[in-house]
Amino acid sequence: MNRKIKVGITHGDTNGIGYEVILKMLEDSRIADLCTIVLYGSAKAAAFYRKSGELQPVQLQKIDTAADAHDGVFNIINVVPEDLKIEPGQATEIAGAAAFAALEAAVADLRAGDIDVLLTAPINKHSIQSPTFKFPGHTEYLEASFRSDENPDSRALMVLCTDELRVALVTTHLPISEVPSAITKEAVLGKIMDFNRSLHRDFGVLAPRIAVLSLNPHAGENGLLGKEEADIISPAIAEAREKKIMAFGPYAADGFFGSENYKKFDGVLAMYHDQGLAPFKALAMDAGVNFTAGLPYVRTSPDHGTGYDIAGKGLADAESMRSALYMALDIFRNRRREDEAHRRPLRKQHYEKEKNSDPTIDLTKED
Repeated sequence: MNRKIKVGITHGDTNGIGYEVILKMLEDSRIADLCTIVLYGSAKAAAFYRKSGELQPVQLQKIDTAADAHDGVFNIINVVPEDLKIEPGQATEIAGAAAFAALEAAVADLRAGDIDVLLTAPINKHSIQSPTFKFPGHTEYLEASFRSDENPDSRALMVLCTDELRVALVTTHLPISEVPSAITKEAVLGKIMDFNRSLHRDFGVLAPRIAVLSLNPHAGENGLLGKEEADIISPAIAEAREKKIMAFGPYAADGFFGSENYKKFDGVLAMYHDQGLAPFKALAMDAGVNFTAGLPYVRTSPDHGTGYDIAGKGLADAESMRSALYMALDIFRNRRREDEAHRRPLRKQHYEKEKNSDPTIDLTKED
């Protein structure tokens, strides 16, 4: 029997709603039957937010390493000092350092095989900045962390998803002023290919249909409002189709979601952050999941931020965090099934047997 999937959860910014959504998620004891939870954080912080938010008791078992994690219980590894200062709703360097300590420890264990998937609570992208963390967010940090000599071309693809809608981005945490120069044919084609692969491997879509959005209003209006569609995006789509990828567009972004055109596709590729995420969150804020595709490991997170305005008040909704957990488990299983299917040991054995047989044997010859 296969062992349970080990899920590493990082506590995120300790002054936000991370602990509240984690603890509310873990109020359902049945989760311990689905997977083995390893929380990278602070027992003190967990106790603080349980009390301040008047949450249901959740038993957390302290362990020293992820390798020591027990099935059937919720495990926690203390990765920050016991005297951690907790200030709900405040952006502080201490909270940022605590967020990075948890992330760094979890990524190390992911590499070592001591956990199988990573689920991250929200961080404050400014507070976490330090000499050891100089990235716009989780996505870029993980891309750099998992790039190696064995995977020199490892590329992260941000995908916001629910069961009905998946939106990927060509550019992620980039100032709007820098977006046009980042939209190149190579970038768009690469993201189409990465998205196609993820839809197949991670979500089990056999022949994905991908809608590609335009960069300019009204898809450039035949060059009147911009030429990126004709010069860059359309050629990238055409080359993708030559590679047998079913990519379509470019579609004008303003009416695409309101007209429910997204329901005709398995995924939507947006050119920049707010173009894709603003409509996605309007449609699926409560249950949306942020998934980092294109990496050798599975990482998901809720699609909301630190929620400083409601931190410590017991008001946060854990649905997105819960959805992120379930999706991480589903994607891990999908990848495992695909890997097993492509080994095809029976077919290989059959091929070897046929190859080694003698087709010249005379079956009519008596012994």
